[in-house]
Amino acid sequence: MKINRLFIVAALMAALFTSCKKANIDVDTTPIAQNGSGVSGEVFGIWTKGSVVRVTGDIIVPASKSLIIEEGVTVIMDTIAKPEFIVLGNLYSMGSAASPVKITVEENYRTAANKYGKLWGGILAATSCTELLLDNTIIEYGGGATTEASTSVKMGLYKAKSGENTPALWFSNVKGKLVVTNSTFRYFRDDCTYIEGGKIIFSNNRFYSTGLVGGEGINIKSGCLADISYNLFYATNTNALKLSNVGDRTPQAHVVAYNNTMLNTGWRRPTAKGGSVWLEATVYAELYNNLFANTRFGIKRDLKLPEDKRSIFKNSLYYGYSQATVDQFQPKTDIVGGTNDVIGKLAGENNPEFANYPLNTATDNPTLNESWDFHLLPGSAALNKGTTAFVRNFPDGLTVNGILYPSPAPSVNIGAFGLK
Repeated sequence: MKINRLFIVAALMAALFTSCKKANIDVDTTPIAQNGSGVSGEVFGIWTKGSVVRVTGDIIVPASKSLIIEEGVTVIMDTIAKPEFIVLGNLYSMGSAASPVKITVEENYRTAANKYGKLWGGILAATSCTELLLDNTIIEYGGGATTEASTSVKMGLYKAKSGENTPALWFSNVKGKLVVTNSTFRYFRDDCTYIEGGKIIFSNNRFYSTGLVGGEGINIKSGCLADISYNLFYATNTNALKLSNVGDRTPQAHVVAYNNTMLNTGWRRPTAKGGSVWLEATVYAELYNNLFANTRFGIKRDLKLPEDKRSIFKNSLYYGYSQATVDQFQPKTDIVGGTNDVIGKLAGENNPEFANYPLNTATDNPTLNESWDFHLLPGSAALNKGTTAFVRNFPDGLTVNGILYPSPAPSVNIGAFGLK
């Protein structure tokens, strides 16, 4: 299917008269730049509901401009050009549960052989990006390596050097706002996210089957104030959460992570950092109501660069199907023990009683079965063992593109999904 200029012009004009979500900004609806049968170069305006956009080369949302991607849009990244998605202005991906936005590759490349991606770059947002929203958005099969010719390297973005596997999302404005909600990150070569500043909410997302030789679900650095809640992390190669104050940016990284469910994380990278949650470089971390099932370690600290002394750890649940798994998450000098944790010393203790998940699944299994259900059944050890007695960074939520996005209230249950 080809996109021609007339179709895009007509679609953009029609969008002005539809009942789409309204922004608090003026959106320029100048026709999108074309390159043959696809899109490349500078893009801004609106990609309209239900359309298919083929990206044939690096695309750039210019500074002071915005790109809105409406629900049901499929963005297909070319696997030969392996384009990067550069955001100098603002990006609003506004899918819905019924019609998510999908940033992917052609269907014939969505195979087991490509389960660790590297088929296109990532979404890389410069310090000039003041707002970025991913709502009901699926991002997959990316993480391509940079070269000297990469736009991101030439612009000094991300790590600004060749040979780096790009994350699915890089955001770096300490004064900016980032909201990622109801979205899915999967099949990336390395990190799903790498965040170097901003006011941030990650809620109700899924991070799974990612990382070949490394890779975090959410990687936080200095300059970040973040609420991270109700997310599922399954089989991330390294950590579900890497929380760090590296970078010497202001403010000091302060993360409140609560009611997340983590399974099988860290086993495919058998090094010191591989696990569930990694703390380093004076990060100020507060962790509550998190569920760790068959994960490698629990909350682990870097003894050379430990977390801020104000950090708080409470009401986590740990489950291990095997004794070896249980033994390695027992608290010690580098393994953090929390207050009111639900933790035993024998295999099989504190069964979370998932609605549909075989707890004997191999810990190094990288594949999520979409039929699995991580809600809790009656009798779960996670029920009514959580706490709500803490303060989030953003109890009133964050307003992005004129819409208020909440930081969800905590639950009295442990984990992301609650009672079935």
